[in-house]
Amino acid sequence: MLPLHPFRPRSLSLLQGYSRQRFIADLGAGFTVGIVALPLAIAFAIASGVKPEQGIFTAIIAGFLISALGGSSVQIGGPAGAFIVVIYGIVQRYGLANLLIASMLAGCLLTVMGALRLGAWVRYIPVSIVIGFTNGIAVLIGLSQLKDFLGLPIAHMPADFFSQIHLIAQHLGQINPMALLVGSACVAIVSLWPKTYAMERGALAWRARLRHSMALLPGTVIALVAATLACYGLDLPLETIGSRFGGIPQALPSFAWPSFSWTGVKQLLMPTLTLTLLGAIESLLCARVADKLSEQPRHDPNQELMAQGIANLLTPLFGGIPATGTIARTVTNVRAGASSPVAGMVHALVLLIIVLVAAPLAAHIPLAALAGILLVVAWNMGEWHEFARLRHFSLPYRTILLGTFGLTVIFDLMIAVEAGLVLACLFFIYRMSTLFTVQVLPSQGLPPGTRALKLFGSLFFAAVGKVEGLSQALQAGEHTLVLDMHMLISMDSSGLDALLQLQRSLQKQGQTLLLCGLNEQPASLIQRGGLAEALGPQGIHGDFTQWLASAKAASL
Repeated sequence: MLPLHPFRPRSLSLLQGYSRQRFIADLGAGFTVGIVALPLAIAFAIASGVKPEQGIFTAIIAGFLISALGGSSVQIGGPAGAFIVVIYGIVQRYGLANLLIASMLAGCLLTVMGALRLGAWVRYIPVSIVIGFTNGIAVLIGLSQLKDFLGLPIAHMPADFFSQIHLIAQHLGQINPMALLVGSACVAIVSLWPKTYAMERGALAWRARLRHSMALLPGTVIALVAATLACYGLDLPLETIGSRFGGIPQALPSFAWPSFSWTGVKQLLMPTLTLTLLGAIESLLCARVADKLSEQPRHDPNQELMAQGIANLLTPLFGGIPATGTIARTVTNVRAGASSPVAGMVHALVLLIIVLVAAPLAAHIPLAALAGILLVVAWNMGEWHEFARLRHFSLPYRTILLGTFGLTVIFDLMIAVEAGLVLACLFFIYRMSTLFTVQVLPSQGLPPGTRALKLFGSLFFAAVGKVEGLSQALQAGEHTLVLDMHMLISMDSSGLDALLQLQRSLQKQGQTLLLCGLNEQPASLIQRGGLAEALGPQGIHGDFTQWLASAKAASL
């Protein structure tokens, strides 16, 4: 029976050696991340097609649970940019209630994956697939924000890529110059504002100290506050959170069980798998980034998956959307001095206090400002330099990356990942089959009537064609075929069947097959598969050199 992974949240380690200094550092980091998370949570929710408070409630509930129960010391969880396109598509096709159910089902799957110790398997997804769908999602996020960034009078944006482009092109003559100006200003502020994670350490000149002081307030907050004050004070003709959603409620999230039906659940298989796979990949990639930046112990991938699962199972009960690890907020958390999950829990409490105190102010936030912020998020999410580096890589790598990117943009993330994995497997199989070779050994020194071949690599189903024709390798007067297999590292049942067929063909022709130098795995399969019995006691030898010496001695 497969042993289950023990449930050991990293926060339990706080009981050992947690000091007042660490708590103060975590408190400061949590406050910083909470401020950073506020505009992103609102922007991600609106871009996903749900109400802004759902993003904030997700950051509060899921963010607290992921930090409290996770396997990383410094990872911050919440709504993520990678989920925007997926959530928007699910809401458009299946409705909000089914999104909440799919999120809960994905939470169950993530919990089971962690309990069954499948966290390490997520790392085996090829990097070309990860880069492909990440860049594809970034393109879709950027495209989805053009409506509000340009102030286009479009009531409803479709989920399809080409339909979005067509609809935006139809309304380009109706651009709101003020929305474009505000959105562009936000892009400039967020891009050019000093970043804490880019700051130098140690003794600094006054200009560097000034930049340090400025970086304490994130550029996203500065852009959001400036745009909101301008919109409210100058009465700019811009659509705001208040005009579209009626503002953000100044209250705690309430428990509500989503409407449930088995008929609806049957349609949610692919959305659930998409949320599960994306959540697992994003959270564990984020945790690995945190490990590189932080001096804290490495994360536990299985515990992290269980925490992500529990968070996604419970958050929808309070109206929240899918959540995962978030790289930007995690990096900010590490750079701000976080040393334990307390920082993540503090960040959730800071968001809760902001909602209870200042929620009415959010009604004046212009949507063009949020669109500008998300355009920067989309740009930073994409690894665009990888396209320029493609010429340095092999054709399989380029095909997988570009194929995954194109399918993500045009069709669907799950289709893209599935196709990418199939392509990766096919290319891997082809590559492994080319590594299997058969080399003819020199005939000098061999006993009369003998032909010797050496096998290299792995004899599996894609390489058996190189063995099937060996029965015709013996020339006139040759009665024995010797296979030196000490360089054969593995063999599958198809390889075994090919050797059985070779032995039978040679036997019908009155010829003999001998095997030498078997490694452990091929030797075990040959014994269990009946080939050893068919060859007889003299058909298998320990070493080709020893066999050759004994064969020469016998011929004298």
